[in-house]
Amino acid sequence: MMLTVRFFARLREQLACEVLELPCEPGLDTVAALRASLAARGPVWQQALEDQNVLMAVNQSLAEPATPLSAGDEVAFFPPVTGG
Repeated sequence: MMLTVRFFARLREQLACEVLELPCEPGLDTVAALRASLAARGPVWQQALEDQNVLMAVNQSLAEPATPLSAGDEVAFFPPVTGG
C-alpha cells in the first residue's frame, strides 16, 4: 500500500511538486517521520519542510507530528492560512 502526499500553495511552488505516491515503509509511521524523510531529499525540501509554521493534515484532519500514519492515508503539507 501507498501513502499519498500532497503539497499546497507556496510549498507546491517551492518543491515543484503537487503530489507524491510513496510506499508505506517501516519507519514512516508518523507525520514527523514522513516529514524528516522528505526533508532528507535535499536542501530545497529541507528548507520548505523544516519551517515550523508548516501545517500538516492526515485524511483532511489537522495533524500533529506524532499523528500515526497507515497505508492508504493522504498527508498534506501547507502553509498557514491567513484571513483578512
